Amino acid sequence: MVQYGAEILERPARRFDLPSERAEAEAAVDRLFASLDPIGQVHSFAKGMGIAAPQLGIDRAAAVVQPAEPGAPVIVLLNPRVIDCSSDTDEQYEGCLSFFDVRGLVPRPLTITVETTTLDGSTAVTSYERGLARLVHHEIDHLDGLLYLARMRTGVEPLPVEEYRQVGRAWSYEP
Repeated sequence: MVQYGAEILERPARRFDLPSERAEAEAAVDRLFASLDPIGQVHSFAKGMGIAAPQLGIDRAAAVVQPAEPGAPVIVLLNPRVIDCSSDTDEQYEGCLSFFDVRGLVPRPLTITVETTTLDGSTAVTSYERGLARLVHHEIDHLDGLLYLARMRTGVEPLPVEEYRQVGRAWSYEP
C-alpha cells in the first residue's frame, strides 16, 4: 500500500482511453479486487471501504468501493468524475489506507452524481447518497490527487486512531 507522502498520491491519475485500453483497465481493476480481501482480513470496515489504483502504485483512474451492506456488490469506478453534488453536507470521520494511524473529520455532500466510463467506452451516470456517497467521493479524490486532509476545515486536525471511538460503527445520519 502506497503511503502518505508518495508523489503518486498527490497528482491526478491518468484516465483510460476506453475501449482501446480495455485490457489495461481490466488489469487495474483485477489488482484492486485482489487487494480487497487481504485488507478486509486485517481491518474491520463497518463503514465500507475503497481503494484507488494510485494506492497500489498504479497511475490510472480506477477505484473500487465495497459498500458496508453485507452482500452488496463492489462498485467499479473507471475515469470517474463528480458531475453534481447536493448543497446538503455533513461532517464525519474518515480513514485512509495510505495513512491508517489517524482519522479526519471531513465535510462532504450528502448526495453526489458520478459519471464513469464503462469498459466498452460508453458513459454511465450514477447517484450515491450518504455513506456510499462519502466512500465514492473519497476514492474519486484519490484519483484527482487529493487526500481527505485537503477537505478538512481549517484548524481541524486529524485524530490519532487510538483516540478515535467509532471503530466498528457505521456512519450516523439523521432519519
